[in-house]
Amino acid sequence: MDDTRIEKRIGVQADSERIWDLIADLDAWARWNPHDRDVDGAIAFGGRLHMTETWPGMEDRRATGQVAEWQPLARLVWAEKRGFLFRTLRYIEIEELERGSCILASGVLFSGLRAELHMDKHRSALRRGHAAIVEGLKAAAEA
Repeated sequence: MDDTRIEKRIGVQADSERIWDLIADLDAWARWNPHDRDVDGAIAFGGRLHMTETWPGMEDRRATGQVAEWQPLARLVWAEKRGFLFRTLRYIEIEELERGSCILASGVLFSGLRAELHMDKHRSALRRGHAAIVEGLKAAAEA
């Protein structure tokens, strides 16, 4: 079974340092991220991120992901095994095109049969959710 991805990308008129500072401040995610609340943990290899997910049309859910990859000024990736045949890999990526101009992405990669069924059921809400995340981060970075 192939992995399935939902991703939203947006241009941001800010440098990667400004965007990364917002991402790295886990306590302040609620200022720009409408769908991940009460975020805490450690951005470190193998570190854990704890958050309450509040996706449109779904019940709030406490989630714990393990940091799978991170590179300051570029990306934060966290993985969660959500049960039998259900894994997710969430990420926020920054691609700096030139100083003060970046492409920002927020997305999720689903793997496993149950994950794909979940994604099929909630595709529209998840797309809107990731769009809101990048739009909120863009607004905060450009302020």
